[in-house]
Amino acid sequence: MNLSPGALLRAKLNERRGLLVPGCGNALAARVIEMLRFEAIYLSGAGVTNSFYGIPDLGLIHLGDVVQHTAAVRDAVQLPLIVDADTGFGNALNVRQTVRALERAGANAIQLEDQVMPKKCGHFAGKGVIEAAEMVGKIRAAVDVRSSDDFLLIARTDARAVHGLEDALERAQRYAEAGADVTFVEAPTSIGELERIAQLPLPQVVNVVIGGKTPALAASEFARMGFGMVLYANAALQGAVRGMTNALSQLQQLGILEENPALVATFAERQALVHKDVFDELDQRYGAEDRRIR
Repeated sequence: MNLSPGALLRAKLNERRGLLVPGCGNALAARVIEMLRFEAIYLSGAGVTNSFYGIPDLGLIHLGDVVQHTAAVRDAVQLPLIVDADTGFGNALNVRQTVRALERAGANAIQLEDQVMPKKCGHFAGKGVIEAAEMVGKIRAAVDVRSSDDFLLIARTDARAVHGLEDALERAQRYAEAGADVTFVEAPTSIGELERIAQLPLPQVVNVVIGGKTPALAASEFARMGFGMVLYANAALQGAVRGMTNALSQLQQLGILEENPALVATFAERQALVHKDVFDELDQRYGAEDRRIR
């Protein structure tokens, strides 16, 4: 029996084998992730903010931005798609609209977090969190409005940095009881904390931010602990920045940049990634009659 993308994602997370999920900030990065045969993809709010606007992840994007990018990624790839919905862009009523819009746009799961608005990157200093009861209301609103039970709700808490690990663990439990399918304690700072988080009842997400606060362990080690998902939300973005910098530095220094696979994708690789051959075939199919008339 063929499972829907959401049901497939749920099954993979329930295996608690440390499903390795890269993030993207746009549809082109999503194509690369799918080409490399990852099993799911994450649309990163930080990735959209950094790559679309060139500004920090400080809650400066809006629902329309995320819906637009979700639809573009959904059109580009077939992988199960998890979307970073930040705080839901407001209160429980805003969360209802966020869920409806992102489910229609093609998300198979969304991540909601309990930061105050405007939120910050989970590994920035100076975060604040709302009362747990308010977040419970947001989760209940999301559960009530989703049109499919295969649309997964990932409830993230940033309380570890604000009130400590015990409060974060308690919040994760409450969010699970409110109807979340997966919980996510952001920015633990030690292996001991990770071990405790992994023992929570629902599948757990660990977010490995390169240069961030959480220990960067092998996916196999997170799998041993029992995490459902190992998220590298912005590895592709950071790799792209380094690649652009290296290629353009050589261009600036030498005044020429040839097709060097060590620095840039080849012209053929770029066209293959955007499926130009498909459009060539469509052009032949639909343009043939017009050319005969001429």
